[in-house]
Amino acid sequence: MADHDAGPMAEKANVLKVLLKQRHLQGHRAFCREYDKHALKIDDTLKGGYPSKAQFYRWLSGDVRGLPYADHCRILESMFPEWTAEQLFQEHTGGIGFVPEPPSTKPAAPAAPPVARTEGMADVTAVFTTRPEFSHEMPPHRLFDDADSISIVGLSLNALCQQYSDRSLMDLLENGTTVRALFLDPAGEYIKAREREEGLPPDVLTTLTTLNMQTLQRLHSKLSPSARENLQIRTYDEPVRFNITVIDNDTCVVQPYLPDARGVESPTLVMERQTGKPAGLFDTFAQVFESMWARSTEVTA
Repeated sequence: MADHDAGPMAEKANVLKVLLKQRHLQGHRAFCREYDKHALKIDDTLKGGYPSKAQFYRWLSGDVRGLPYADHCRILESMFPEWTAEQLFQEHTGGIGFVPEPPSTKPAAPAAPPVARTEGMADVTAVFTTRPEFSHEMPPHRLFDDADSISIVGLSLNALCQQYSDRSLMDLLENGTTVRALFLDPAGEYIKAREREEGLPPDVLTTLTTLNMQTLQRLHSKLSPSARENLQIRTYDEPVRFNITVIDNDTCVVQPYLPDARGVESPTLVMERQTGKPAGLFDTFAQVFESMWARSTEVTA
């Protein structure tokens, strides 16, 4: 798929991002394959422990506090043996096209790399004040590109239907990605209640949701017969509480619908499934989606 990175003059980078671009490993899938190669050299139990897509792109954007977990640091230092993990996450000021050289003297690595505090966070890895703030850091193409599965429930599902191109979505579906889209029923009672709650004129949300559903139905009709089963569209008629997006059973983005406020004004939480740990909020909201999907109404595409 196309590289959506900005041009050289506009792009900020840390050392890790520049080095990955040099090796053509800046895409999540390519990075994960390389990660596993080095994991097998170090400790085969680390294979498959690579960062989720959202976490990976936060690494590249510099949106991390401290360093990643120690196991991630071990893998990164194996991938780039001339660099410490701390150096990889330093800002690179030489321009994205300039490949940095490792320091002539490699400082001694600390006994235990500092890690971001996660106690009490229950899988939450990032919090944004509003949806636009989240979209700026994690635009739809970064969230959806290369996904194997997308499960999304909310009101009109603009992120999928309006902010992500039809061509990109068709490419995903034709290549085996499964998409489950669950809309608030445009003919139901609760969408009217939401219009009143937001102080909108009648049928504003109804019209928008209907148009978005028709967009997916039209796209479904253009798919090859073998790919059509990859796109499922359903509706529900219940109070709209959350916008939930689950990517690859690994990353979950959740936004509550607040009273007297538009959806774009609500905070957004990003959760990463933590393997080998007690269930956290990822599992809670993934189950909310599954429960709503199970009692929803199928829409004929």
